[in-house]
Amino acid sequence: VCVCVCVCVCVCVSLKSLQSLITVCVLLQVKSSDLNPWRLRSAGPLVRVKRDWVIPPIRVSENGKQLPEDLVQIKSDKVFTGEVIYKLEGPGVDQDPKGLFEIDDKTGWIKSKMPLDREKHKSFKLKAFALSPSGERLESPTTIEIYVLDQNDHRPEFTQKEFTDTIPEFSGPGTSVMQVTAVDLDDPLTDNAALSFSIIAQESIPPHSVNKTMFGINNKTGVIYIRDVGLDRDVVQSFRLLLQVADMSGMGLASTGRAIIHISDINNHAPRFQPSMYNMNAMENKLLAEVGRVNATDKDQRGGENWRIKYTIRKGNPLGNFAIRTDPVSNQGIISVVKPLDYESQAEYQLVITAENEVRLEAPYEQTHSATVTVRVMNENEAPIFYKNPIKVTVPESVVPGTVLASDIAHDPDNAKLRFEILQDPEGRLAIDRATGQITTRTTFDIKSPHVRNNIYSAVVKVTDQDADGISATATLEVNLWETNDYPPVLKPSSGAVCSNWDRDKLGLMISAVDEDMSPQADPFTFHIPDQNVAANWTIITLNETHAVLQPLIDIERGEFSIPVVVSDSGSPSLSSNALVNVTVCPCDSFGDCKSFTAAIFGTKMGISFIALMIIIGSVAFLLCLLLLAVAVRGCTRQNMGKRGSLLVGASDDDIRDNVFHYDEQGGGEEDEDAFNIDFLRNPSDTVPVPASFFPQDCGLPRGKQPLRKDAPHNLPSPTYPRKSPGDPTDIEDFINVGLDAADTDPNVPPYDTALIYDYEGDGSVSGSLSSIASMGSDEDQDYDYLNDWGPRFKKLAHMYDPR
Repeated sequence: VCVCVCVCVCVCVSLKSLQSLITVCVLLQVKSSDLNPWRLRSAGPLVRVKRDWVIPPIRVSENGKQLPEDLVQIKSDKVFTGEVIYKLEGPGVDQDPKGLFEIDDKTGWIKSKMPLDREKHKSFKLKAFALSPSGERLESPTTIEIYVLDQNDHRPEFTQKEFTDTIPEFSGPGTSVMQVTAVDLDDPLTDNAALSFSIIAQESIPPHSVNKTMFGINNKTGVIYIRDVGLDRDVVQSFRLLLQVADMSGMGLASTGRAIIHISDINNHAPRFQPSMYNMNAMENKLLAEVGRVNATDKDQRGGENWRIKYTIRKGNPLGNFAIRTDPVSNQGIISVVKPLDYESQAEYQLVITAENEVRLEAPYEQTHSATVTVRVMNENEAPIFYKNPIKVTVPESVVPGTVLASDIAHDPDNAKLRFEILQDPEGRLAIDRATGQITTRTTFDIKSPHVRNNIYSAVVKVTDQDADGISATATLEVNLWETNDYPPVLKPSSGAVCSNWDRDKLGLMISAVDEDMSPQADPFTFHIPDQNVAANWTIITLNETHAVLQPLIDIERGEFSIPVVVSDSGSPSLSSNALVNVTVCPCDSFGDCKSFTAAIFGTKMGISFIALMIIIGSVAFLLCLLLLAVAVRGCTRQNMGKRGSLLVGASDDDIRDNVFHYDEQGGGEEDEDAFNIDFLRNPSDTVPVPASFFPQDCGLPRGKQPLRKDAPHNLPSPTYPRKSPGDPTDIEDFINVGLDAADTDPNVPPYDTALIYDYEGDGSVSGSLSSIASMGSDEDQDYDYLNDWGPRFKKLAHMYDPR
């Protein structure tokens, strides 16, 4: 062992290299088991204990000049037993960046092949292997760390080519302006990246406006600050500084940069008028956008917020006729007229105007400046002016002609003479004095005129001055009319009927009144009977504001009476009219209609008199005559039918003129429900049923309820209805049409408010022909049972012909 140590020392001395010494010591290191084999003998045969390589980190300077450069040599303890091959792996060898390092596979020397750059790669971690010729790994791989040592190979650089900032004027010393920054790619843990800032030069804008050094810089932080007073923007607007940064604490590599510092404006100047006296002219009665301008100057930065001026009219504008605004471009004050001026009221104005900045003034020693503006009002010929427009007056519609409606309605501002006239007067009811303008009435008004709307009659008045220009003006005259009581009420109706046999509470004639006046000169109406003798038997009961009931106070069976009635309106003063109401008192049927003369006789409570008896006998005789006449007609009909066939049978079944269809009633409500209920008279010898309404009303035939027609006067004679021999026609169309025309013009039969329509329905009716009900023989040969299927209107006909 001692010999081995000595050999190692000799080799190290001969090599004169510390690294070689370390390598040889590692390669010749003997484990404690080899140096002390006696410690293992007791345990058994000798066993070699394997050891690991221990190689300290290798430090290599970047940017090496001598290449390739030997870095370290490794040795395996297998070198004495056989051939060993060395291999190297890791970044810089077979991984990116490749080609920086290599190893001699025979000797184990690790070398750098290219210059290293610490700014790109600060360190490398490699693995070394010892292999047999067959590729078998002889040793466990060892880790080799290589650190790249920094050199001052980079200059510091400012982060911006030019730094810019702003500082308000009059800022005090020590005020921070901005901070500049720089970077150095060298190792920040070394002096190679220790930076130092400095200001090399200072330049003012405008040039040479400031000669003293105004700014300083912190050499370590790069903060630029104010060193001295005197930053007045009126003198200097900005500074340009030349900066330097160097590494090695200012002793190494250096580079330069620039900093621009602008001086911002503060409101330290108050605006001042130049000049302070102004004279302007303004035309009266006009709105003027610009009368003139005032000018104030400000030494603060032009266009900035401290430069903008706000003008105010402090005095001389009590009515607010003037206003002032600022021109944003020139900063001048523009005076305008916002309310028309009147030369006759005031011919001259003295305006006091002040100017101040929109922002607060930071110079308390400055005062607000003012100017005086004299505005002269220019006179012009003005149009006449109405005192009121529209001119409103209120009069009754029956105002007396010549009544003064309005006077002193207009004046001229220039005191010129005026001429008046009426431009529009739809009905010519007004007059005007051309010199004074007094308006009077020519006629009374009619409140119902189409030119009166909402009780207002309108006209247009014109006034013109008599100056050279002849300027005019117009106004509307509104005459508000109120209703007067001009017309008395008129009583309606003048005649009527009253039932004598009705309940006393239901007895009476409805009367009413109409008035051509309007409310409140019309209804409510008052009715009374002026004659005391008549008032003892008759009375008037008021129903509402316009209607009343005339009733008898005693039992009256029948007769004609003339009742005097006075009707009055509610006007002021009230007007009234007298009228005679002709009242017919008669017995009535259950429907409230007056009975016929015969029915009246039988309906009386008295016994039958001789005259009544004679009338009854005459009526019976008349009915017997009618019966004999019907038998005769029946016989004639049978003879004709033997030759020409039945009346209702035509030449052929295809020539049927009328078919039976159902026509709905369109009459006047409940009282008209019998409009189509036509009663048929049947004579055993007759073939054609005859409607009862075809006979005169006074023939005594039963008619049921007969309401009065609304479209014609009542109690008029009925027209003559057509009577044809049943054997004559083969077509009953003409017969029915003639009967229809007579019924339509009959004022005494229903329907009284509708028209019944009978029309030719053509051939081919699904209901069959009327000829189907005809008989070629006797009545017993006919079967009328099918009439029951034709609807309710044919059931009665079926019962008449069918004894069952």
